[in-house]
Amino acid sequence: MTHMLPSPPATTPPIAESARHDFPRFVCVDEHLQWIGGQRVPAADGQTLPNTDPTTEEPLARVPRGGAADVDQAVQAAKRAFTDPSWAQITPDQRGRILNQIADVIEEHADELATIDSVNMGAPRTLTGHMLAEASETFRYYAGWPTKIFGTSVPLSGDRVGFTRREPLGVVGIIWGWNGPMGQLPGKLAPALAADNTVVLKPAESASLSTLRLAELLQSTDLPAGVVNVVTGLGPEAGGALVAHPDVAKIDFTGSTAIGKHVQQVASQTLKRVTLELGGKSPTVVFADADLHKAATGAAAGFLGNAGQACVAGSRIFVEESIRDEFVALLTQAMVTLFTPGDPLTPGTLVGALSTRAQFDRVTCYLDIAVQEGAHVVTGGGRYGDHGYFFAPTLLDEVTPDMRVVREEIFGPVGVVATFTDIDDAIAKANDTDYGLAASVWTTNLTTAHRMAAGIQAGTVWINTWAEMSTGALPFGGYKQSGLGREGGLEVLDAYTQSKAVLIAL
Repeated sequence: MTHMLPSPPATTPPIAESARHDFPRFVCVDEHLQWIGGQRVPAADGQTLPNTDPTTEEPLARVPRGGAADVDQAVQAAKRAFTDPSWAQITPDQRGRILNQIADVIEEHADELATIDSVNMGAPRTLTGHMLAEASETFRYYAGWPTKIFGTSVPLSGDRVGFTRREPLGVVGIIWGWNGPMGQLPGKLAPALAADNTVVLKPAESASLSTLRLAELLQSTDLPAGVVNVVTGLGPEAGGALVAHPDVAKIDFTGSTAIGKHVQQVASQTLKRVTLELGGKSPTVVFADADLHKAATGAAAGFLGNAGQACVAGSRIFVEESIRDEFVALLTQAMVTLFTPGDPLTPGTLVGALSTRAQFDRVTCYLDIAVQEGAHVVTGGGRYGDHGYFFAPTLLDEVTPDMRVVREEIFGPVGVVATFTDIDDAIAKANDTDYGLAASVWTTNLTTAHRMAAGIQAGTVWINTWAEMSTGALPFGGYKQSGLGREGGLEVLDAYTQSKAVLIAL
């Protein structure tokens, strides 16, 4: 039996026209410029791209449509900065102080940067504010690493001395998603700088504004010109040129699995190192002994946070068979009462708009396919309101493992619910996916928690919580087709440095 609760009313709480006067000054600039070698520059050919306010579908700003020429200019600036004494010859302690200066700047302008992201890509201000708080913490964490990147002494014969050096890679290209620009960038940029590399950033074309503003703010720190450069533009053009550039030593990429495979293929032509943080179809597993009210709220947050636009979204919900009806009722109630879409800038809003028209159309298409394949809509299932890219939080049941809505990453506020019988069945169903980025398990039984943590094939397993991201101490990355390598933890130092062996004959 399916417990039905009414969907939210079809009214959209749009941003009031007067609220636009409260937008940060930076958002209100009609056309923005890239940052290369410490200077603002337009695209080499003068072309621009529009950014749209996802809550109103109105024009917001324009950013440069950078291409291969812009990327080459940025890479050459980063290459010069890499060997310039102002960066290459400063002490590890000085490098750590610069990272702390960046943390200070982010803290001072956190409200502005968070609001820019909310306006630019539709995420609730409560979420982007949390991301900015973690951003400054991440830079402070990595500020401690420059003085702790050690080589090792290797015992050899009596007239030989051997040791290793950990050295930077060179120019690093960073490409990341539109679904939380200031949430994702620090975990890539901070360790790259801590390890003495220089960087070219390519933000998503639909959500570049916060990155451009951050680059402007970096001018007030002691970071030398050219160490961090920003090129905006389309993925196949600017992103493709960055991945293929022969002077780029490493690519750190966050995006879809399909694009990640292409990045790896292109990068292999010049034997670049790659870190790939890709897609997910993460399971949420709820046992009968769990605190069901907390689990229902956590499960709802797991696939509705950021309107489902999260690589770790817990969009496959598995519930122990004996509590299926009770839990679905609690989950649906939490969705309707706590996660109603609203104005991203309104305090308390937990679900904003989808970021772009393309993403809205993608989610709509998946819902149509799900219904055609036999899924049942418990709540939600379509547009929320009459304008803006708002989509009603949606729960589907009566799904089968072969349905596309079960197997493919939707990147929207859509979850599916199914049942399991015991721990072995739960592990098997959780692992029945091409992905392996994250998982969430809800139980009060310590044995169950440990068995699930060991059995689930995912880079992160949360127990009785969801999406708590480390600001550097814990590694983050995926199993299977969710990616290669790790961000955070000790592993990230290997990702941004290379080892050199030195042997001296006495």
